[in-house]
Amino acid sequence: MAQQHVDISCRNRVLNAFSAEDFEIVQPHLEKVPLKFRQRLQSENRAIKHVYFPESGLASIVAIGGGERRQAEVAVVGHEGMTGLPIVLGVERSPCEVFVQVEGSAHCITTEAMRGLMDNSLSILKVFLRYAHVYAVQAGFTALANARGNIPERLARWLLMARDRLDSDRMLLTHDYLALMLGVRRAGVTGALQDFERRALIATARGTVTILNRRGLEECADGLYGAPEAEFERVFAKEPVRERPLLS
Repeated sequence: MAQQHVDISCRNRVLNAFSAEDFEIVQPHLEKVPLKFRQRLQSENRAIKHVYFPESGLASIVAIGGGERRQAEVAVVGHEGMTGLPIVLGVERSPCEVFVQVEGSAHCITTEAMRGLMDNSLSILKVFLRYAHVYAVQAGFTALANARGNIPERLARWLLMARDRLDSDRMLLTHDYLALMLGVRRAGVTGALQDFERRALIATARGTVTILNRRGLEECADGLYGAPEAEFERVFAKEPVRERPLLS
């Protein structure tokens, strides 16, 4: 039977890092699914059943330590990445949760199929391990930001990271959500946003933040943004970024 093009393209950079031959092996196992706001993609200490490769939207990996008041974001994932890294590393579950913060869509694969692909192809496994490396770098800089950065620096970094993954200067974000993700009081986030707005770095409206001056935000991040992003580009430069039509 002749292959037929469908009306979607693959924007996910992990999937785009596969060779044409490896992508043909992976593609039949992928299912296009919506990502709904607050949808839980991975539950705390529960077996991971699916791995997601976002095409759009934003997911948060959140560490939970003793209740709702002790939560903090470890990393964010958009169309540059994937969920389910414990599966790549040979682990079936994680104490972290993953949930959708900005709705979008993703390609989804079962963990059983994922394990089979990695067991049968070293080149496929290597792509996933490359992403595991850049994810670890991002998580490391999140730890650095939390330990050494002040609220404006950490907020600037987060806004830049979200903008990179959403490909939009306008983001649907609330003060409460940003405070939860940064692990700080809401008043601290509100004050930092107001300062950014006074300096014409951003504009805010009810439930939205729009970046007006990216370079200014980068200066505010004071070195906490940039190194993980550069490492991602270095590691994934081996394969060009491209939009690959999916075949049915």
